[in-house]
Amino acid sequence: RVNCLDEHGMTPLMHAAYKGKVDMCRLLLRHGADVNCNEHEHGYTALMFAGLSGNKEITWMMLEAGAETDVVNSVGRTAAQMAAFVGQHDCVTVINNFFPRERLDYYAKPQGLDKEPKLPVKLAGPLHKIITTTNMHPVKIVLLVKENPLLAEVEALQKCYRVLDLICEKCMKQRDMNEVLAIKMHYISCIFQKCISFLKEREDKLDGFIKSLLKGRDKDGFPVYQEKLIRESIRKFPYCEATLLQQLVRSIAPVELVSFSYQANTSKILDVSEFCSKLKFYYTCNNTCINTSILDKML
Repeated sequence: RVNCLDEHGMTPLMHAAYKGKVDMCRLLLRHGADVNCNEHEHGYTALMFAGLSGNKEITWMMLEAGAETDVVNSVGRTAAQMAAFVGQHDCVTVINNFFPRERLDYYAKPQGLDKEPKLPVKLAGPLHKIITTTNMHPVKIVLLVKENPLLAEVEALQKCYRVLDLICEKCMKQRDMNEVLAIKMHYISCIFQKCISFLKEREDKLDGFIKSLLKGRDKDGFPVYQEKLIRESIRKFPYCEATLLQQLVRSIAPVELVSFSYQANTSKILDVSEFCSKLKFYYTCNNTCINTSILDKML
C-alpha cells in the first residue's frame, strides 16, 4: 500500500522526501504515491517535507508530480514558508518559480472561436524554460532567448510576450491573487519587447542588447541601462493596486538616478518618498534578484 500511513499520518513518500531520498521518491511516485496526501497530524504535505529537507531535486519532483503550493499546515504555513523558516532558500526559489507546463500548454491550443493557438506548440518548451528559471538577471534572460533559434525572432517573441501578458492578467484577476508571479511574467514580457526592438533596429541585434545591459557608467561602472530597464518594467506594470508594486515603487523612487512616480489612477498619485528598504528584501526572499550590487546602490 503505497499510501499507507504511520502513527503520525506520514506516508512513505513524506518520509523519503524528508530524508532526501531521491530514488525512493521517484519509485514511490511511479507507483502511484499521492503527492498531495494531507493526513499528517499537523497538516504537512510531501512538498513541505521536501522543502524542509533542502533537496531541490526532490522539491522539483514533487511540484512536477502535481504538488499544490498553497496548502497550509496546522500553523498556517505553506511549503515555501516552511522552507524559508528553516533557511532552505534554494527550495523556496524552486517553489516560487515553479509554473506548471500544462498551464502554458493551455495557450498552445485553440480556444473558443480561435482558429489558431495564441502560442505555437514549438515555442511552449523554450518559453517554459525561461518562465521557470530562477536567475532573473536581464542578461541571463536575453542569453536564454539568444541560444534558442526558435525564440530569437521578432514574430516568435511577439507571440510569447502577449501570452506572458495574459498570464500576468490571470494571476492578478484570479481568486487567489499571485502578485509575485504576475510581476515576474510582466518583467520577462518587458525584456522580450526590448529584444524585439533590438532585433528590428540594430545590426548587432541581441548582442547589442547584451552589451548595453553590461556597459557600466564611466565614473563608477554602474550599469545605467540595466537600471533603467528594470525601473521601466516596474513603471509599466498595469495593476497599480498591487501591494508588491507599491512597495517596489516606494523603494526605488527616492534614488536620484531616474525621476520616478507612478500614477495610481486619474485622481490619485502615490506618495513615493516615504520608504526605501523593501526592494532588496523582496528580491532576496523571493530569490528573483536582479543583482545584489545594483540593489545596494539603488538603496
